[in-house]
Amino acid sequence: MAKPKLPPSRPPTVLLYDRIDWDGRTRAESAAAPPKELIEGARKSGARRKKIVKGEGGFFMNRSVLPAGFRVPPHHHTHGEVLVVLKGGCQFDDELATLGADDSIVIHANYRYGFTCGPEGMEFLTIRLGEAGVTL
Repeated sequence: MAKPKLPPSRPPTVLLYDRIDWDGRTRAESAAAPPKELIEGARKSGARRKKIVKGEGGFFMNRSVLPAGFRVPPHHHTHGEVLVVLKGGCQFDDELATLGADDSIVIHANYRYGFTCGPEGMEFLTIRLGEAGVTL
């Protein structure tokens, strides 16, 4: 029996973490971008983000580092996301969840949520299947 022919495929995209810069730029002004003062306040607190995957294979992935007690205000995104805690943890609003290292949460598109980082801060990955706009 003959093997079925597979459609042509693109080779994998290799992303070397140490060669990717931390995101020091703000998104272009738009309804989907967070307010400029929120971005500037986060940066001043020591929060930072590295956009690792930017659409390759249909995926988007960020690595974020937030300081102890950092508050992410209630907001929602246009795409669902998986949030994977690498270090530290957070408490979601309305007692939705308390996450620590190695915990994950799937947040569906348009679900409004906010959280506060714990005493160790939080380092996490956010994985989406689209470039998600944000609305506070």
